[in-house]
Amino acid sequence: MATFALVDCNNFYASCERLFQPRLRGRPVVVLSNNDGCVIARSNEAKALGVGMGAPMFKIRKLVEEHDVAVCSSNYALYGDISERVMNVLGASAPAHEIYSIDECFLDLDQLAVPSLAAWCRHLRETTTRWTGIPVSIGVGPTKTLAKLANRLAKKSIRTGGVLDLSHNPDWVTPALHKTPIQDVWGVGRRWTVMLQERGIHTAFDFAQAPDAWVRQRMGVVGLRTAHELRGFVCH
Repeated sequence: MATFALVDCNNFYASCERLFQPRLRGRPVVVLSNNDGCVIARSNEAKALGVGMGAPMFKIRKLVEEHDVAVCSSNYALYGDISERVMNVLGASAPAHEIYSIDECFLDLDQLAVPSLAAWCRHLRETTTRWTGIPVSIGVGPTKTLAKLANRLAKKSIRTGGVLDLSHNPDWVTPALHKTPIQDVWGVGRRWTVMLQERGIHTAFDFAQAPDAWVRQRMGVVGLRTAHELRGFVCH
């Protein structure tokens, strides 16, 4: 069976700023777009205050002042350098890796022979944070879409400790699908979300149960592949 992991840096831009400004640790942090117009990254503390992704700075100025939110201008050269360090650590640790974005990397763990994959992932998580200063979450699944889904749940649940393995815990897959809103499924954009919700499909589980013919008619081959990946069949 195929085994993929998705490693995602937590609140990456905000974590990078904290790495070089320790005084920001524990404070709410937001990072702004090139012209300092909109929020493009938030720390967990800023999210808890209700700061939304893409929020215009002028609309949250009062909240920033009331809660002592640290506001940082974006520094893409810094983020790129730190990303390279993180990817080097991941690439040196896994049999094969694929950089998906500046803060995400897929690992192909098919050839990894270890007694406990979850323990290996926890060690990788600790090593990455220790060597780079950037906290990460790791989701593991039999497909990339399920690895993405597992990563999202690992990041949101304190009980997971930042790691969730769905590939060796098949009984966890169905509950994970139920817990994932359709808009959070990898590859399902806003337009498809609206269409699916109008037809009573509100979770990843609902979508995985949809008939192939209907999915292909409404969402094409791309949508059908996503549905198949949620069922555990490798398409990507």
